[in-house]
Amino acid sequence: MKILLFCCKGFEMMEFAPFIDVMGWAKNDFGISIEVVTAGFEKTVLSAFGIPITVDQTFEEIVVDAYDALVIPGGFEEYGFYEDAFNDRLMHLIRQFSERGKWIASVCVGALPLGASGILRGRKATTYHLGDGRRQKQLASFGANVISDQEIVVDDHIITSFCPETAPGVAFKLLGLMTDESTSHTVAAAMGFSLQ
Repeated sequence: MKILLFCCKGFEMMEFAPFIDVMGWAKNDFGISIEVVTAGFEKTVLSAFGIPITVDQTFEEIVVDAYDALVIPGGFEEYGFYEDAFNDRLMHLIRQFSERGKWIASVCVGALPLGASGILRGRKATTYHLGDGRRQKQLASFGANVISDQEIVVDDHIITSFCPETAPGVAFKLLGLMTDESTSHTVAAAMGFSLQ
């Protein structure tokens, strides 16, 4: 199994790292055949607060059929997140994953490019809930049925969530959906997390 972890400029490290760690523990400690490949529009992506991250692949190198899932962490507008998140090339990539029925997971405002791509129209979803619900209203404007009181929302093959705090939960949810719930709980317990 292979996960594409796409890093938009200004992405949040806290929403990125759990996917590396959770899948890493699953592979390293429990022999789960799962790999995370990082990607971005540039080889070096400046995350929120200006921290540079070197990704495995640039956009041009991505082969959709090589992957089972796409993950998009959210990020900060002040650090250019929406410049990449609403890029037409990313919209097309998201639609390709969706059309093939592959898993798609986002954290916080990582749901907004999913909404902008059109794949959340008529689906249940959520996104960053604070700040008077401004981002949830934006998600609703893309045609999503926003669930405003649920931290993590799963609709068919798409996972969305509230805020940075939910990132480990989204990673464990994705692991459970790609393998089974028992595996997810076993890895979570080994890492000191208690899943509901």
